[in-house]
Amino acid sequence: MTNQESYRSGHNELDSKSSCQFSGTWVRIPPTPFYFLEVTMGEKLTKSDVEKIKKEIHERTTVTRHELLEEVKETRSHGDLSENFEYHAAKKARNQNESRIRYLERMLKNATIIDDSSSQDEVGLNNTVTLYYPDDDCEETYKLTTSIRSNSLDGRLDMESPLGKAILGHKVGDIVTVSLPDFSYEVEIRNIDKSTTDDDDIRSF
Repeated sequence: MTNQESYRSGHNELDSKSSCQFSGTWVRIPPTPFYFLEVTMGEKLTKSDVEKIKKEIHERTTVTRHELLEEVKETRSHGDLSENFEYHAAKKARNQNESRIRYLERMLKNATIIDDSSSQDEVGLNNTVTLYYPDDDCEETYKLTTSIRSNSLDGRLDMESPLGKAILGHKVGDIVTVSLPDFSYEVEIRNIDKSTTDDDDIRSF
C-alpha cells in the first residue's frame, strides 16, 4: 500500500465509505484508542462544541456519577469482592466516567474558541464538500468539522487534518494541494453544501 493510500483524508485509516478504488490490497490501520489521546493546548472549539461539552459534564456529574456510585454500593453487597464481577465492572464504569469528566474539563480549560461562520461561496466548518481526485478519477464527500466531532468512518473530516486545512476557505472549482510529510496530492472542490449543521456528537470513549 502506498503512502497516499494510507493518508487519503489526512487520517491514519482508510474511509470505508470511499468511492475511490486503489490497486493492491487495502489495509485498515486502527485509529488510536480515545483514552490514549491527550488534550492539546488550545484545541479549537466552536461555541456549539463548548455547549455540548458543558452539557455532557453536567449530565455526568449530576446523574451518571450518582447512578454509578449506587451501582458500586449495590454490587458490593453481593458477596466476596474477589469473585464479584459485577462489582468490579461497576467500579470500572465509575472510574471511566470520572476520567471522562476530567478530560472534558481540561478540554474546556485549554480551548481556543473559534468562529464557525464562512462566506457563502467558500468551504467552512459544518459544510459538506464534494472533492474530486484527479489522480484516481473519483469523487469523495466529507463534512468539515472540529476535531472533537470528526470521524473519518462517518465522513466527518477534521479541519486540522492536512486535507481539512487544504480545502478550508477555498471555492468551487479551486484545485488545492494537500501536503503530507512524504508526498503531496491535488484535489478539486466540486461542490459546497452550506445547509448542514453542527449537530454531530462529540467523540466519546
